[in-house]
Amino acid sequence: MSNIDIVQPLWDLSTFTGRLKHYFWITDPRTCFATDEELDRAKELYQSVKAGTIPQNTTIDQIHYAKKLYESAFHPDSGEKQNVFGRMSFQMPGGMAITGAMLQWYKTTTGVVFWQWVNQSFNALVNYTNRNANSSLSTTQLGVAYVSATTSALVAAVGYKAYLQKRATPLFQRYVPFVAVAAANCINIPLMRQNELIHGIGIEDENGNVVGSSRLAAAKGIAQVVTSRIAMCAPGMLILPVIMERLEQYQSFRRIAILHAPFQVLVVGCFLTVMVPTACALFPQKAELSTSVMKLVEPEFYEEMCKKNERVPELVYFNKGL
Repeated sequence: MSNIDIVQPLWDLSTFTGRLKHYFWITDPRTCFATDEELDRAKELYQSVKAGTIPQNTTIDQIHYAKKLYESAFHPDSGEKQNVFGRMSFQMPGGMAITGAMLQWYKTTTGVVFWQWVNQSFNALVNYTNRNANSSLSTTQLGVAYVSATTSALVAAVGYKAYLQKRATPLFQRYVPFVAVAAANCINIPLMRQNELIHGIGIEDENGNVVGSSRLAAAKGIAQVVTSRIAMCAPGMLILPVIMERLEQYQSFRRIAILHAPFQVLVVGCFLTVMVPTACALFPQKAELSTSVMKLVEPEFYEEMCKKNERVPELVYFNKGL
């Protein structure tokens, strides 16, 4: 076991199937229950193996589990321990509770406003936790991003609800939460990662050497993350309203109204169990960008890269975030 490369993924991340297996592994909600002591020991073992030193009597299963804990709980750029509620492994339990509540209490404006605020607070934490750590945000920028995203969600939800109130069937009114969530994701994520769009993010060659920075890479990464986040919640928020509309036609189901919220939470949880890793796997974590496109779209960044490097690669790579 002396030649183990713990940094390398266990599956081929250039394929969707490989990424899907990887994210099912990494986003395992059970890792959220690991204690700080367990995470610190996992980090210590991970770094030890990375440096080429494997403690005596350490098994390959222990190394793989340390890798799983480390990569699920520590930021890939900074190596800092992430807030447990912001980790992608918490997306299933956190998302199922909040999404189920949004789908249950969509009829009153008070319910819509409260649960959209809770959801956007959660999303803001997740987006900040999984940002490209090389681009820091000031307290003011964080505040503006949070307020803007929350406001956009509330405006979308309340506006859509008011528009549909007298124009649409009850089924379409159930889609108020999804419209709000989709709209807010399009605002929340770019605002939380605004410094990447302003200053660019680090780009590397095929050997991992930093060769420059790019705003275009940031825009591409953010667009992919927005798409993934909407895809993550779409099946549950689009299919469950149809299920509930059908079930509520039965008097026996209407009589157990107290169980409607737990039922929706559990069903959303089933969808998210599959969709969290699937959405993360839609695009490679290490995204690529053509330098010829950089030359056309952002010539100033391309010229800066040419000054710093003897040879400019045809493709550069960057961490898109999650």
